[in-house]
Amino acid sequence: MTLERTGVDRGTQPVRITDVAALAGVSIGTASKALNGTGQLRDSTRARVKDAAEKLGFVGDARARALSSGRTYTVGMITTDSFGRFSIPVLLGAEDALSAGQMAVLLCDTRDDHVREAHYLRSLAARGVDGIIVTGRSADARPPIDVAIPVVYAFTPSTSADDVSITLDDSAGSALVASHVLALGRQRVAVVTGPARHRSAERRVVGAASVLGSRLVTPPLFGEWSERWGRQAVDVLARQSPDVDAIVCGSDQIARGVCDRLRELGRSVPEDVAVTGYDDWDVMALASRPPLTTVDLRLEELGRVAGQALLGLIDGGAAASATVTPALVVRESTAGA
Repeated sequence: MTLERTGVDRGTQPVRITDVAALAGVSIGTASKALNGTGQLRDSTRARVKDAAEKLGFVGDARARALSSGRTYTVGMITTDSFGRFSIPVLLGAEDALSAGQMAVLLCDTRDDHVREAHYLRSLAARGVDGIIVTGRSADARPPIDVAIPVVYAFTPSTSADDVSITLDDSAGSALVASHVLALGRQRVAVVTGPARHRSAERRVVGAASVLGSRLVTPPLFGEWSERWGRQAVDVLARQSPDVDAIVCGSDQIARGVCDRLRELGRSVPEDVAVTGYDDWDVMALASRPPLTTVDLRLEELGRVAGQALLGLIDGGAAASATVTPALVVRESTAGA
């Protein structure tokens, strides 16, 4: 059975599910099940109904869908990352996964304010969100939130082993860049990273040191996540190990400062000293002179994994904590070596 609608009708009357059912040649109940992903239907039937809905421009009634399913098809995302450097890529990846379940994401920035976070949690609970993703600007673990709905922690893990946390394998990422500089034939390597109290700084040192072994010529230098620290670290290395031929940095900001100071001292990158960063932050990695070989955190993939895990929990299934392995990005700060 087919359905013909005049141009006037199509422009002035909303498309109803009865129209979709008629075009697909199925009952209204079957059309509803196909569009809501419920019931025991053939794949071909679901595809035919969805194709009919797309052709007609059918938009379902979200309120009716929520009432019939007991769900709101919304997810909250709590973050401390006001700048969005980490939370926005995680959000994009989570939306990719959640949109497959026709779910919308509500982003709430707590600005590191516990009172604001408590307010957002109450607000999200009042809205009846189906689940919450917790993220932030740090890989350091945080206390779990106390809500009676599914929760997944992304990038910023929970301190509780009972929670589902999707994290970055920082040790593997730094091992990648360390292996890269050794493959270039570098023999005297230094590591410069951020504060020792930060989990990411500590894990990045562990990964690099495990690969470099005796070619790590000085103890790792811990400092700030800043260009200024990168410049200062070069001065420290000039006194302690002036013949260093590669510097593995814990962030792109540090690496950019390292490159600037090496250039001021008359040492060429990468001919004299190969330099690597970490994070693949475009504003730093691409603007550096030269552009940085670095590590892509793959935050969108991390967000997708977190979104898939949350969907599993919302559907009543199980989900496990997981890690995402970063990827090496080679650019001119080592490529010419």
